[in-house]
Amino acid sequence: MVSQVYLKTQQFSGTDSTLNTIPLKCTSVGVTVTKTIPSMPIPLSALFSGESETLALDLGMTNKSIALQGIITDTSISRTIDGETNTKTFTAHEVAQIIASGVDAMSIAKNQAFSELVILIPSFVDSNYATRSSVNTDDRSSGTLVPLTFHSRGVAGKKENEGVSIVRNEFPDLSTDTGLVGFIRTFGFNIESEATEITFNLEFEVARTFP
Repeated sequence: MVSQVYLKTQQFSGTDSTLNTIPLKCTSVGVTVTKTIPSMPIPLSALFSGESETLALDLGMTNKSIALQGIITDTSISRTIDGETNTKTFTAHEVAQIIASGVDAMSIAKNQAFSELVILIPSFVDSNYATRSSVNTDDRSSGTLVPLTFHSRGVAGKKENEGVSIVRNEFPDLSTDTGLVGFIRTFGFNIESEATEITFNLEFEVARTFP
């Protein structure tokens, strides 16, 4: 069970990961990165070399999506309601309804729409490409939990960012750093007879969302 997974609403701010978030219990997390590169076979390229060739142009266009599967149980959720922190315990059915309502809402509905997915993963190497302190590479649990992102280590032009002139987002070093920003593309859940748990599937797409 992948337990370190959270959905954050548009209302989320600060570093308190228990406020304006919904924790998810995932049985699987699937990451898909699809690169779009326009390509065209070169006419007559096989005439002289005996091997045809294709010309491709890398324009830096990529789609990134995360597929989650798991279960929803009765959950205590803290949210900012009417300007105050309000904590309530919701049934699994209510939690599923809240997520479905958030997918249906526009991003301007700050207490409904979800804008960030956090999947915490163990990390041995920090943002400066150095081994983190107190790490035992034979013990996965000694790694620092950081959000899964698509950022690279190092400042502009250095380390993994060699050849990159501007680094918009740094590689995370803390569990409270920003995770994957975007929107929920699809969400589905099943209500089974007599079951108190609800199975779900969710697809999150990484994107800059407006408004």
